[in-house]
Amino acid sequence: MAKRHHVFLGPALVLVFCVSQAFRDVYFGHVFQGVDFFALILLAFLASTILFTGIPLLRDRSAFAKLRGHGRTVLMINLTTALAWSCYFYGLSHLEPSIVNTMHSGMGPLTVVILAAFGVRLAKTDHDGCWEYLGYAGIALSLVALAWIVLSGNSGLAGSETTALLALAALLVSGAAITVSLLYCKRLHDHGVNAEVVTSVRYALLLAIAATVVWHKGDLDGIGSAGEAATLTALATILIVLPLYVFQVGIALTAPLTANVLRALGPVFVFGLQQIDGQLTYSTPTLIGILVYSAAAIASNVAHTRSEAPARAARQRSAPAATGTAGRALKFRTCYPCRPPGCP
Repeated sequence: MAKRHHVFLGPALVLVFCVSQAFRDVYFGHVFQGVDFFALILLAFLASTILFTGIPLLRDRSAFAKLRGHGRTVLMINLTTALAWSCYFYGLSHLEPSIVNTMHSGMGPLTVVILAAFGVRLAKTDHDGCWEYLGYAGIALSLVALAWIVLSGNSGLAGSETTALLALAALLVSGAAITVSLLYCKRLHDHGVNAEVVTSVRYALLLAIAATVVWHKGDLDGIGSAGEAATLTALATILIVLPLYVFQVGIALTAPLTANVLRALGPVFVFGLQQIDGQLTYSTPTLIGILVYSAAAIASNVAHTRSEAPARAARQRSAPAATGTAGRALKFRTCYPCRPPGCP
């Protein structure tokens, strides 16, 4: 009975993560119409940094000692993370959330493919079959179609063509940057640095940039009171931090293919939730583009799983102890950079 419970618990937690991320994007997209996104970055990520700095300090202060000798990696994590979040929030403040989520997520696997073409592999992977590359081609075409929908004025949020073009370019950068950021985070994990310590040092540059912008403007633009600032801080922290914990638990209890399929449907959840935002209008072309993306992402994941099956079976035979939940968690940590969910 317990085993059957875990079979459903894992996918349920991954689904909760996808829905919570959809709510995050819709909520932030609405808030950014009246609040400067750097002000929200300062409030949310400062709270997250304090929280994840406090956890290892209380549990094991020596955990920070493992960062010694990894200054360059920490610097690159900060550079790519700051670039990713700044560009992502800029796009979210000017485009409809479902398109933002799709563009950002779609750039993850495409970045891996492009870097691999130049001999740079973000993680050890097996040979990719032609069907998987067809899936990637479908993802690329869906992103081009969504960009055309935005620039032609057929999306759910009206705006100037110049601003839309800049926002689309920012999303391409954010998706690529967060993928590279995950590579550097994985390097720290491989050297025994736990997730709390990585999170505590990951947002330093982003916070410095946000604080500089807020200082230059003279206040938290769009936030009128301390109570409003506290509310936004709490909501932003909950929407950013807690879903990641739920996702980590859920992914360890879920087969990789099931998790990837659920994550590929993330933009569909965003599109559904954004219909409650009165500032956005329903856009059939956007929905079609998102469905094409999800179908292509699912197809590429299915093809990847099938092509990887023989090698995975061989690894399991050579390491029979790596089974059950622990084995699936190890598999996820190895392949995660290749299948980024648009995760922070």
